Amino acid sequence: MTHSVKEKLIVALDVETVKEARELFAKLRGHAGMFKIGSQLFTVAGPEFVREIVRGGGRVFLDLKFHDIPNTVAAASREAVRLGVSIFNVHAAGGGEMMRRAGEATTETAAREGATKPHLIAVTVLTSSTAATLTETGVTDSSVEVQVTTLARLTDESGLDGVVASPHEITPVRKAVARAGFLIVTPGVRPAGAAHDDQKRVMTPAEAVTAGVDYIVVGRAILKAPDPARAAEEIVREMAEAVVSGQ
Repeated sequence: MTHSVKEKLIVALDVETVKEARELFAKLRGHAGMFKIGSQLFTVAGPEFVREIVRGGGRVFLDLKFHDIPNTVAAASREAVRLGVSIFNVHAAGGGEMMRRAGEATTETAAREGATKPHLIAVTVLTSSTAATLTETGVTDSSVEVQVTTLARLTDESGLDGVVASPHEITPVRKAVARAGFLIVTPGVRPAGAAHDDQKRVMTPAEAVTAGVDYIVVGRAILKAPDPARAAEEIVREMAEAVVSGQ
């Protein structure tokens, strides 16, 4: 049970140096199912570090949130496939054509090059965002929940594999998208008592699993712990207990 639940944990390697990231991967590779490489580490280390993790047997969630004209995002998607990542993402706000082109490029490249097709998911509303953030950006007629479910439906209609959404939108997204296997990847997960930092819409790992998440992304609560491996084990244990109690 614990082994399968471990696959739900994605550790965010949001650190400043390749050395730190490499050390954390060595410590945590047996305690998590995947590692997130986002804008900070990718800017420092580049695609070669992604390849290094993949060569080392790690699964990578490439969290670069592509958002550009359809042709550019399709080209970036082809390169993500070639890196061997397991998941990567785009911004759903880029629209249906952009997402469809990204999905087509992902499928075609994997088939042509004999690569494993990664899951392509779309970011809905960032976990740092609130209704006030939406208003600032011109979305004045939607709550956060409505905007998330609107973008989740668009993601589904565009043929992508799932979304990134806060734990508070897991249930609304499940209601909005009935497709079996539609993934929900959730940042904004904090163990009880941990600081929320700049994320506003958060839950504990157990609450997220009970709500029906597929993957949780945890960074600072593990990276800044005195013993990162033990912190990861505690999160997996908490998730496993939630799975058992929900059966």
